[in-house]
Amino acid sequence: MSGTATVLILPGLFNSGEGHWQTVWESTLPNARRVQQSNWDCPDRIDWVAALDAAIASAQEPVVLAAHSLGCALTAWWSTTGNVAMHGCKVRGALLVAPPDVERNDFPAFVTGFSPMPRQRLPFRTIVAASSDDPWCAQNRARDWAGNWGAHFHDMGPRGHINAESGLGDWQQGRTWLRELGA
Repeated sequence: MSGTATVLILPGLFNSGEGHWQTVWESTLPNARRVQQSNWDCPDRIDWVAALDAAIASAQEPVVLAAHSLGCALTAWWSTTGNVAMHGCKVRGALLVAPPDVERNDFPAFVTGFSPMPRQRLPFRTIVAASSDDPWCAQNRARDWAGNWGAHFHDMGPRGHINAESGLGDWQQGRTWLRELGA
């Protein structure tokens, strides 16, 4: 990743812990920083969007978003706000990994405001990576959202929720996509 863009890491529900590719990237990429949410355990869309917006607004250089799970829904929701017009030009691109199906009947009820998933085209280059056996989202659903968002779609094969349990570690393919988005 070029030193000219800040990588904003957007974890999902419960944050990304040890062994998660986002945590590895945060510790190894000098230009990466995690967007901290006030409540990782009971996410509220309005609060999460405000935290992302503040992080983008305060960035001194362009940003690339590296989102996992609910961080993908966060990115889609942020793109629907009027704040995109104010400083959305700072966003070079977004890597959206394992978007969750926030519209499922069994999606956790304590996660508020993220459903329905926004379907408008995202105003920046986007890559969506999804697994064929993600327990939180059918791959065809993620592929449909990628189409709605104007994103390039990558089938990751059977990788679960593409988290720490997926064993990706430093995840070089993801880093390659991140570099492409930041170029």
